[in-house]
Order: sequence, then C-alpha cells, then structure tokens
Amino acid sequence: MARPRSAESHKKVIDAAVQLFSERGIDATSMDAIAEASGVSKATIYKHWQDKDALCLEVMGYLHGLDEEPPVFDSGNFRDDLIAQLQYQPAADRQALREKMTPHMIAYASRNRAMGAAWRTRVIEPARLALTNLIQRGEKGGILRRGIDPEIGIALLLGPMMYRHVFVTRAGAKGPKDLEIHVADAFLAAFGTAAPSR
Repeated sequence: MARPRSAESHKKVIDAAVQLFSERGIDATSMDAIAEASGVSKATIYKHWQDKDALCLEVMGYLHGLDEEPPVFDSGNFRDDLIAQLQYQPAADRQALREKMTPHMIAYASRNRAMGAAWRTRVIEPARLALTNLIQRGEKGGILRRGIDPEIGIALLLGPMMYRHVFVTRAGAKGPKDLEIHVADAFLAAFGTAAPSR
C-alpha cells in the first residue's frame, strides 16, 4: 500500500533536516535549505512546524526513538535491570546520525535557553524518568537504601555514560569494557542494602 502523501512529505522533511543539521549545524541550516533538500515546499513545512526550533525538536525526538515504545526493564533482578537500562540504546539504527547531531544540539541549546529547556523536557526527560522509576523500585523492594536523592542517583549513573560518549568514543578510542556493569555494581555498593546478586 502506498504511503499517504502527507506522511511521505513529513518523512522527507525529517530526513533532510537530520542530514543538514548534522552536517552544517542548526544555526547554519535555513528552512529554505530544508525545503530545497526535501523537495517539500516551505509553505507545507510551516503547516507542520511553526519554526526551525519546532522541527529541530522533532528531529531530536526521532533520533532518540520517541516514535517507539521504550522497554521497561523489570525482570525481577534489580542489578540486571539496572545494567539493561544503562545499556539501552533507543533507535539503534539511528545511532550514527544521533551521534553526529548531538554536539550541534548541545551547542545550539547552550545559546538558546528556551530550546535547551524544551529539548531536556521532550528528549532527555524520558530517560531520566526511567532511571528514577528504577531507583524508586529498588528502594521499595529493599534493594536500595531509602531516601536516595534521584538527582544524585541519575548523575552518578549517567555521568560515566556521558564521559564515555563525549570524551572517549568520540575521540576515536574504545571505551572501558563492560562500563555499564561496573557502574551498576559501584552504584549498588554505594546505595545497596546488600552485596549485589550476580
């Protein structure tokens, strides 16, 4: 069955925006350039997105797999679930584009506070919420000590992941092997009520 024309146009715009944003940067990419690259008129683009920021947010949501239902890791083994959550890569087929786009997004968001806040709410918050829920489940199940500040927990868990992504693998080096396992075990050693089961 043929894809409806509006859906096809929508995909063309997203694909063109992803390529141009990741190659040129967000500031240097105009809506005119996106219209030309996608073959979709600027008038049609503005019917779907009020401005470039709105389009950019949808691009980031697409690259982070917000169009897919995220898994809930709840196997009954908290350590395994924590490792699986840290290892989870949404939209794995878009990872290369996501890695190209993220530095441009960080730079753009640092100059545009409203965009940065919208990006964190729409794209970053789901991952933070998943870890918050996991921490709360660990507390409720008696695996983690009560009263952990979720912000501290998230910072300790995601900090090493960001370090590997930004400072190690982007520089061309291989990241620490089994980093997620080491991070989960260090977290459990710091906040667990007993030695983590393996």
